[in-house]
Amino acid sequence: MQGAKSFEISKQLVWEAYLKVKSNQGSAGVDNVTILDFEKNLKGNLYKIWNRMSSGSYMPPPVRLIEIPKSDGKMRTLGIPTVADRIAQMVVVMMLEPIIEPHFHEDSYGYRKNKSAHQALAVTKQRCREYRWVIDLDVKRFFDTIDHNFLMKALQKHTNNRALQLYVGRWLSVPYELEDGSRIAREQGVAQGSVIGPILANLFLHYAFDEWMKRNHLSVPFERYADDIICHCSGKVNAERVLESIRNRLNDCKLELNEEKTRIVYCKDSNRKENYPVIQFDFLGYTFRPRHVKSQKGEYFTGFNPAISRNSSKKISDTIREWNTSQWTGWSLSLKEIAEKINPVIRGWINYFGKFQPSVLRKHLRFVDLRLASWVQMKFKRFRRHKTRSIYWLGKQARTNPTLFAHWEWGYKPPAGNLLVD
Repeated sequence: MQGAKSFEISKQLVWEAYLKVKSNQGSAGVDNVTILDFEKNLKGNLYKIWNRMSSGSYMPPPVRLIEIPKSDGKMRTLGIPTVADRIAQMVVVMMLEPIIEPHFHEDSYGYRKNKSAHQALAVTKQRCREYRWVIDLDVKRFFDTIDHNFLMKALQKHTNNRALQLYVGRWLSVPYELEDGSRIAREQGVAQGSVIGPILANLFLHYAFDEWMKRNHLSVPFERYADDIICHCSGKVNAERVLESIRNRLNDCKLELNEEKTRIVYCKDSNRKENYPVIQFDFLGYTFRPRHVKSQKGEYFTGFNPAISRNSSKKISDTIREWNTSQWTGWSLSLKEIAEKINPVIRGWINYFGKFQPSVLRKHLRFVDLRLASWVQMKFKRFRRHKTRSIYWLGKQARTNPTLFAHWEWGYKPPAGNLLVD
């Protein structure tokens, strides 16, 4: 039949994929085409994607490779597909999710609908109360070292859809392109930053780790968010045995543990008196460690609880320092206009890091007020040499309009006269 397509891909699905990609924004790929550029011929561009994907002739372009700094000073590579390729990947993700998602482990929390980092953290907190020992796993360069053959076998286990298999295979093998135009061939790994990367990473670890743990270490609960994994054990010897077993399993799957960051941790609290050198670990931007906690009866005890980590705190402090108070003055912004600029960022911090031990985050958010006090000094001549007076003035604004800044609204109650003293 003339005009028949090799694969059944609806135009509606391509449209919905475009809407999702647009909502996520993102940078341009190797063609330097932005979302706005793509939309100048939206109908034609979407038709081209649909037509080529439906006929089996869609060939993904190279992935733009960039490097961003990590918290430990090293660099992380990100692969940025073109806008059109992100839409094509989203089409396949939307086809693949209903097939694979029901099979994933209940304690796999990363990049999944109705799953979140906060859920993973809450379960981790509860299990640290139940189990004395934790294995904090760090997989070395996970996204860069995923084995393509193993991944394709996992995909074929769930679907015989030729379109899904064809395009996933092409995305795995498409080269990276550097800033100078040179290209790097790929024989392993999934582009971190791609639309399809998260579901493929979850699929790989579902078999490399989750299902294997269920078969071999059923008594060891775990929380996994992508390649960040926490396991719980009742005893130190058991933890050492399980860690060695996991190390061997990952080696069999052509993965490697980062031995510098992988550790066994003792969840020390008021009832756990053993001496062990490692009594804290980081997970999803939080640090779990012994902390003084007040009970409902008003008594203090030591609990093993999460609060914003030092690295996360440093990132917040660095962002606050980058807020250029002299620039605010140069633009003649009002306090309300500054609030409109920085409130979305502050709300993001509160929504994520205010979930557990919010008092720790509140201490860091006081630096926002110090930054604002510096703005007051530069904005108004009468405060120029009077830091304390500028702080008092800001405190008055907070009491007069407590919802102006997101952190003021968030249970921030400055005492009379001084915003920055409890």
